[in-house]
Amino acid sequence: MGSISLRNVSAIAQTTLFQNLTLTIGERDRLGLVAGNGAGKSTLLRCLAGLSEPTGGEIVRSRGLKAALVEQDMPDDLLDLSLHEAICRALPPAERDLQEWRVDVVLDEFGAPADLRERHVRALSGGWQRLALIARAWVTEPDLLLLDEPTNHLDLEKLLLLERWLGDVADRVPVVVASHDRDFLDACTNRTLFLRPEESVAFAHPYRRARDLLDAHDEAAQGQREKTLREVKRLRESAAELRNVGINRGSDAAQVKSAQIRRRAEQLEQSVRAVHKERPGEIRLANRGTHAKVLLSVENVAVQAPDGRKLFPIPKLEVAQGDRIVVLGRNGTGKSQLVRLLHRAMLQPDDLPGIRVSPSLAPGYVDQDMRQLPERATAHDFVLSQFRLGDQRSRAVLAEAGFSIERQNLPIGRLSPGQKARLGLLALRLANPNFYLMDEPTNHVDIPGREQLESEILDAEATCVVVSHDRSFVKTVGTRFLLIDRGRLREVDGPEDFYESIGG
Repeated sequence: MGSISLRNVSAIAQTTLFQNLTLTIGERDRLGLVAGNGAGKSTLLRCLAGLSEPTGGEIVRSRGLKAALVEQDMPDDLLDLSLHEAICRALPPAERDLQEWRVDVVLDEFGAPADLRERHVRALSGGWQRLALIARAWVTEPDLLLLDEPTNHLDLEKLLLLERWLGDVADRVPVVVASHDRDFLDACTNRTLFLRPEESVAFAHPYRRARDLLDAHDEAAQGQREKTLREVKRLRESAAELRNVGINRGSDAAQVKSAQIRRRAEQLEQSVRAVHKERPGEIRLANRGTHAKVLLSVENVAVQAPDGRKLFPIPKLEVAQGDRIVVLGRNGTGKSQLVRLLHRAMLQPDDLPGIRVSPSLAPGYVDQDMRQLPERATAHDFVLSQFRLGDQRSRAVLAEAGFSIERQNLPIGRLSPGQKARLGLLALRLANPNFYLMDEPTNHVDIPGREQLESEILDAEATCVVVSHDRSFVKTVGTRFLLIDRGRLREVDGPEDFYESIGG
């Protein structure tokens, strides 16, 4: 087993991402890496993998350490290969003929069906492409596994499969994982590093326990800061009094003492560190309100797949004001098709018999891939034309949502997935709806953004229908739960039994 040590490591892009980072990753370590989007997680992982150099400090690896990094995107040159061949290509060319058997062993560990192994990577779901990237790393038999947002694009079944795999098959090597999924971090890590530009903080605990300790750490740091600043103020007042005494009485000793106290105050002030604060509200929702008690009712309507196949019937469903309905079900059962059907009914209420929409209903819609955003328009042009706020106000609301002037003028298609998610949720707020339809709204949203979205939904007393694989999000916001199973839609008491059936 190898180890890797960081000594005063820093990384600076346009701003400082992190600095003076010192830690060691060794045997049995499962380190969760937590920070906001664009805050340096991917940069640190690339430095650990030896693919990038830090701005300062040093990274020391034990002799012969082999690190494997699983990045977020599938390389284009693998898309037209079969799944089996794409994984085989991760092996050194000289070893492929003799070591090809390891590819099937790894695919067996992930439960890949035989027919899937010969399918082109391009034709695979996003979830299987993600597992293929992990399999490519694992087949090289690394001493350190580095995972960058491994749960992106995974449905719940594959997410739980990955949790089990990390706890069982991959248990013999240290792992560093950057993720926004709080339950995944709790299940798969035993240490947590909160990456910050001022001072990164690490705890020997999984995410939630570490988060409690971080809150206590920040509270203590804030208390110490306030205490030090009070002492600085007292010293300066003393220095001013002594200076006046020295002037009035012609005392050189008082003047010297005053200068000493003043220098001490300056030293203390320079030692005071700003307490880290998460970025201000990037995600805020609104609720224009309505007097209607029932906003949507569905009776004897069939939900269909895009090819016309009947997926399941809806005998009767009413959504009352204040309901927060979470739709559960395995991948492919029709969760997204249900959301799209309801969205279509809200836009064209007279075209779908069996669905009644309150005249006062104002819909807000988020697609899991943010396909409701125009790819060629800039973020500024989209907000300006869609919501008619005027140029200055459009730029201001985009800045509040974390978009610099440069990013406001980029085509939306060139924004990162996290930035698209932020723009989609900003558009949701600006639409000022009273009914939210959200299909995987937390995709590519970081932990502060997810927690804020949860708070906004609760504070706005929003009525919503939500599809989500984020178990923390579901538990926090859901008041009603619909399960799609074996071609039927039924209401259940909660998500726990469904999660257990998937995880088993």
